[in-house]
Amino acid sequence: MNGWQFRAFAVLLTGGLAMMSTQGAWPARWGWEMTEAIRESVEGGQLPGAVLHVEHTGEVFRHVTGWRAVVPAVEPMTGDTIFDVASLTKVVATTPAIMRLVEEGRLQLDAPVGRHVAAFATDGREAVTVRHLLTHTSGLPPGIRYDAAAPWSGYDEGIARACREPLKSAPGTACVYSDINFILLGEIVRQVSGQWVSDYAREMIFQPLGMTDTGYVPAAATRPRIAPTEHGPDGQPLRGVVHDPTCRRMGGRCGHAGLFSTARDLARYCRMMLNGGVLDGRRVLAEATVAEMTRVHTPPALEARRALGWDVATRFSGQRGKFFPEGWSFGHTGWTGPSLWIDPVSSTFVVLVTNRNHPTEAGSVGSLRSRLGTLAAESVAGWTEVALPGLSVPMPLRSAPPAAAPERLAIRKPRGAPVLTGLDVLRRDAFAALQGRRVGLITNHTGLARDRTPAIDLLHTAPGVTLLALFSPEHGIRGALDRDGIADSRDEKTGLPIHSLYGARRAPSSEQLAPIDTLVFDIQDIGCRFYTYVSTMTLAMEAAAQQGKRFVVLDRPNPIGGVAVEGPLREGGFEFIAAHRLPLRHGLTAGELALLIAAERKWKLDLEVIRCENWRRSQWYDETGLPWVNPSPNMRSLEAAALYPGIGMLEFTNLSVGRGTDAPFLLAGAPWIDEAALARELAGAGLPGVRIMPVRFTPTSSTYANQLCRGVRFTVTDREKLDSLALGSALASALCRRHAADFDPKNLNKLLLHAASAAALKAGRPGLEVRARWHQDERDFILRRRPFLLYK
Repeated sequence: MNGWQFRAFAVLLTGGLAMMSTQGAWPARWGWEMTEAIRESVEGGQLPGAVLHVEHTGEVFRHVTGWRAVVPAVEPMTGDTIFDVASLTKVVATTPAIMRLVEEGRLQLDAPVGRHVAAFATDGREAVTVRHLLTHTSGLPPGIRYDAAAPWSGYDEGIARACREPLKSAPGTACVYSDINFILLGEIVRQVSGQWVSDYAREMIFQPLGMTDTGYVPAAATRPRIAPTEHGPDGQPLRGVVHDPTCRRMGGRCGHAGLFSTARDLARYCRMMLNGGVLDGRRVLAEATVAEMTRVHTPPALEARRALGWDVATRFSGQRGKFFPEGWSFGHTGWTGPSLWIDPVSSTFVVLVTNRNHPTEAGSVGSLRSRLGTLAAESVAGWTEVALPGLSVPMPLRSAPPAAAPERLAIRKPRGAPVLTGLDVLRRDAFAALQGRRVGLITNHTGLARDRTPAIDLLHTAPGVTLLALFSPEHGIRGALDRDGIADSRDEKTGLPIHSLYGARRAPSSEQLAPIDTLVFDIQDIGCRFYTYVSTMTLAMEAAAQQGKRFVVLDRPNPIGGVAVEGPLREGGFEFIAAHRLPLRHGLTAGELALLIAAERKWKLDLEVIRCENWRRSQWYDETGLPWVNPSPNMRSLEAAALYPGIGMLEFTNLSVGRGTDAPFLLAGAPWIDEAALARELAGAGLPGVRIMPVRFTPTSSTYANQLCRGVRFTVTDREKLDSLALGSALASALCRRHAADFDPKNLNKLLLHAASAAALKAGRPGLEVRARWHQDERDFILRRRPFLLYK
């Protein structure tokens, strides 16, 4: 036992060994095993102490153990200890700073570094880009050379030396982890923003996120809470002074190191990343930015796989453990002992901060990181209660990670020429189609031009157009109401009357239409039969035909594409949740639907569709470049829209489909479900394009409000292969078989509207077998819709 271990052991004997605190219902076995893993590392002399924070869908496990300092005096570790987080600086400060500048259009990922750091663009370095720096594929060596016989110091001198380091390989041909990459990225932040990376990150990232103990060059008042590292040049432990020698020589404010933080603050940052760039209502990064920075950017030929700044699968990613899925999750480590790992698939992250290099560099944390990553993944993979004497132990549901990372649905880059909606085309053409017209506008918050100008404002001020009234669908003119029965009102900005079409009336009355000669429809549909905006359009078209009014549809893309057709054709007559004899996923735009419905109902209607421009049927919404606006309060993402035809189909049963959570239609559950068994069955059903994980969640409203639900979470892995109706059918069938006493399927046909299929699902017939019944309906509809297609 060495000197510091002896002093620490003495403190232990007097009752001074740190604390453990937990929050939430974390599985008992894994909480205990994670605690034991850290204790063994401390007692084995691998590190003096640690703070662990593991979080999974709101459940938190925190553990504090060991000692913050052991020389010159022993101090117990505390939960608010501030650590030198070393290379976590790269992903917590520098990477988000760079991505904010990219997001704002002030920096391009593929811009040459020499554009912003002129001295770098010599001796073959001209081809190195910002992306190369972020992915460690620049060809630069690991660090700036230092000769003790010829010492140097100063920030400018460090940058000058970084710019003179010769390339070891051609850019993009090898992945070599290099501090120089991020030293240069920190300088790029300074050149582009006019601020040190320390100041820019504080203003744009740390302060908005409430990371109150995070920053560079800590204030003297925080010194008692800072964990020291090894001895500095004066023989005393470094405390509040950056450990990294290059950063120390450059003044402590660098892109590769220099950041100090706490486990609490790092957890807030990880939570923001899992939330797609937002935390507690404050957005610091766009959702598309987070998606871009966390996907693999290294060339396929390279074995090492890196995102922008983040480690995905390299020799440094041991903290992933055995079970967090490779290629999906991401993280980083720091030389002084900290690490992060974030898994979007299970909505889990692991923060470990240690002082492993105090009082010397003899400490080691690699095996502990890996063990904690494995235990964390096991603890959230699936909780099946197994009765053991005196203990209810959750056992893991393990499934092999994918051999290769499938493409996340997240956000794709726009492709082709910019897509113009019918509203954009109307404005570009000087509102020619409405000249001299007295107009009633059926719209809501989704009626926006590419630049987000509302259709209401454009038509209200359009020369030669007289806008007389507004008509609102379900959820109201602003799309914020989630209730039955919406009253008439008046638009505060224009003073125009707003006639509700989701209250006492579902169609415009003859009195409301009397002063109007043209009804204009501009609402974003979602591509599913039981989404009611198309029903509103259908009833308004019928009223227009009866009253001899012109009807104009300002067309918009189908968000989930215009190719796939899924589900049975509606049986029976008109219902507000099924306006026409359509399959559940119809693959048409609102304009195409208007043409088909008017023709098949043989209405004498003066109908005009102002087409989108540059949209192709194969394009999903994120490929259009158009702004995403939640079409209704619970349709919060394109992933939810993709799953909606199948999962939404079940929401009139006694199953929660995630309303009242932050992930509607990505979740399904109830208090009586065996989530591990259900996930295992669905995962083994051969359903393409989706990953299924067991979860627990508590809705704050709707079905099972404020009750703990056990169920499954869906993550789209390949949206072109996803068959949401097959998924919904498999889910319904499994519930009917596994939970016959609790699952109530009497309303299963309310949205399906195909009695034979509903009966087969209630009988527990396999979901894929039921799904096969619909192929003929799908083929028939593909032929029916062909004459009305406006886009290729």
